[in-house]
Amino acid sequence: MKTFLMHPDRDFDAEPPSPKAPIPYAQDLELNVLLTAAAGGDRYLYDIMAAACAHAWSNDIATVRYRQEVLKDCIANAAIVRQFYALAIEPFSRDHSWNFSLYGRDASSMVGSGVRTLQSCLDVLGRLRDTCIFNADRFKSAGFRQFFATLEEDLDDTYLEAARADLNNLTFRHGLLLSAQVGDGGKAFGTMLRKPQPRDLSWIRCILTPGAPSFTYQLHPRDEAGAQAFGELQGRGLSLISDAIYQSAEHVLSFIKTLRAELAFYLACLNLKDRLDQIGEPLSFPEPIEAQARFRCRNLRDVSLALTMGRPVVGNDVNADGKPLIVITGANRGGKSTFLRSVGLAQLMLQCGLFVTADELSASLHSGLFSHYKREEDRNMRSGKFDEELVRMNEIAEKIHRSALVLFNESFAATHEREGAEIARQITSALLENNVTVFFVSHMYEFSRSFLDDDRTVFLRADRGEGGARSFQLREAKPLPSSFGADLYERIFGA
Repeated sequence: MKTFLMHPDRDFDAEPPSPKAPIPYAQDLELNVLLTAAAGGDRYLYDIMAAACAHAWSNDIATVRYRQEVLKDCIANAAIVRQFYALAIEPFSRDHSWNFSLYGRDASSMVGSGVRTLQSCLDVLGRLRDTCIFNADRFKSAGFRQFFATLEEDLDDTYLEAARADLNNLTFRHGLLLSAQVGDGGKAFGTMLRKPQPRDLSWIRCILTPGAPSFTYQLHPRDEAGAQAFGELQGRGLSLISDAIYQSAEHVLSFIKTLRAELAFYLACLNLKDRLDQIGEPLSFPEPIEAQARFRCRNLRDVSLALTMGRPVVGNDVNADGKPLIVITGANRGGKSTFLRSVGLAQLMLQCGLFVTADELSASLHSGLFSHYKREEDRNMRSGKFDEELVRMNEIAEKIHRSALVLFNESFAATHEREGAEIARQITSALLENNVTVFFVSHMYEFSRSFLDDDRTVFLRADRGEGGARSFQLREAKPLPSSFGADLYERIFGA
């Protein structure tokens, strides 16, 4: 059985990023704020959401839309989805986890553990199926309808009853019936596990139905050698079924684990929505676009900033359809970095299949997200700040693919402007030639000016009002040759 709640044709890869290989853009986008809000204090939900972010760039448009429809169902039926998740995690709770320990490689342990696991799993799946059937008419998405159909077809009452009866027999409460031939030295060979006859399962039938002549051998309590011999005989009989039971238990348990992981993603989305609803931050579902170099937003806001401040934040309207280069200039502390972060987070949320904090967003899908932000001075750096920037850019160049998205924030400004601008221009031009979309925040007028006549470019500017007031909104405008030295003077010395 397959759940198919995250992908229409395969299971979800729930492996979170390794601490040794974290998500590279997480620091620049303050992704931890988003993941923490979605987790709601649950480490498992945090890891599942991190895994979804790490693997988002392999999703196609069909997958994004598939998840959006499932998520809409979850939002419309949040209480029911939480019931589904409660059932899916029940086998892994502290009170039940002992039933699911598939440890011990001897035949007796494998059979006993496998049977207990299957019994508990069937109980969970039966209750899950009944809950799904009762609420099936509330769900419209292809993902949930396929999931409900799978449970109804594969776990009907006839199958569950037969499976429970077989598992009850495999507990061997009435003993283990084996047959064997006696070989040289009195050793048994040709051992076979036999199904008990009806008369052996009922003491009334044993009395009323005559059986074949038999003999009984009873071990002395202190006969350790005899007990060992009988144990080996029992293990030989159970080994005929141990692998099959163990594999069946692992298969069923794997299905529930997958269901838990996929429902955990949507539960984290519900937690995030609840948090943003409390703040009063409106949400919408973005539109993925097949064509390249498409980006259009209305009132796009930085979700991490909203979660940090606990209130709605200022948004921006941008139309960059057909423009793979967006250059952002203007006053210090005018909202440039915030907008850059809002773009990265919105693109990530889109490709995960989530809602976004915007009134409207449509964008192309990208093969990856890369960020190159300026870093504060680090006394432990072995080389200069500019060298460190070039090293990070080289790491991006080794990993980037066509159709990727790169966010630059005041990059290559650690050297003098002419050299930094030329390096930035050459790198940006090379990226554009390979169908990479670039958002570049820069104070280097020489860099911005080099793209003034390029019809692939949109220029956004953060302006400073009278008295240094900031609107924190960007407007489409060409860069200014003047600097904002007055802002720096006021920030450093006070005015």
